[in-house]
Amino acid sequence: MITKQVYADHIMDALGHQTRRDILVLLKGNALPVGDIAAHFPISRPAISKHLRLLEHAGLVEHVPSGTRNIFRLRAIGFDLAHAYIEGFWDDALANFKRVAEDQERNLA
Repeated sequence: MITKQVYADHIMDALGHQTRRDILVLLKGNALPVGDIAAHFPISRPAISKHLRLLEHAGLVEHVPSGTRNIFRLRAIGFDLAHAYIEGFWDDALANFKRVAEDQERNLA
């Protein structure tokens, strides 16, 4: 069974590379075939395909076959999981900030 933490790990790993983040920005505009995505980068098409597989494994993109081409598009569920993961840190950070502020207030009183 794959847990939310495992998905979060895959997502964070996928987002850890600039090329993959750039691919996501490119796909934000519209779905594209691999060849069109590769045309935007100074690396080989097989390298782009590898990045796309990692993004797909993380749930951030999906592909739809169209004839002999694969059309890639963003996948909302992966971004929902990424948002929830990061939000968990934000909630902890705010709670810690509140605790520090309250401690300082008590120390000043």
